[in-house]
Amino acid sequence: MKRGPEERHAARGLRFALLRSSFNASVVDGLVEGARAALVESGARPADLEVVTVPGAFELPLAALAAARSGRFDAVVALGAVIRGETDHYEHIAREAASGLSAVARKAGVPVGFGVLTCETEALALARSAPGEANKGTEAARAALAMVHVLRGLTRKGRRARKPRRG
Repeated sequence: MKRGPEERHAARGLRFALLRSSFNASVVDGLVEGARAALVESGARPADLEVVTVPGAFELPLAALAAARSGRFDAVVALGAVIRGETDHYEHIAREAASGLSAVARKAGVPVGFGVLTCETEALALARSAPGEANKGTEAARAALAMVHVLRGLTRKGRRARKPRRG
């Protein structure tokens, strides 16, 4: 099994928007619970986790942008599940959710955890949203939390900026 980074970061005093797609609710509910548990385990208060439901994975980027620009959250965690069907709709939604969420993080400068499953079957999606370390909601929340700390370290005030070397 693939494993994410082992390093854990503190979430105490941080606020998170947990955006959940309403499609494939049984899968997404597990992702939300995984994200919530990971953040609370890291020190976040449940009151600092705001869960917002959007219609589907396609709508996650716009909601993420609104949350990021609101100034109310230190990070956003986008949670959804796109399961392959009989048409190519799956590819379009999966691609747009991924590229849209990536663009939001770059544009807003706020970490966005990518917890959108793209699976061939519902059984695979359920396995990735079950309780435990393999839960992709857990991974997305931990990644967003880690990026809060990375960005703070990169932009910490009081550090002297190095002058670029000239040729």
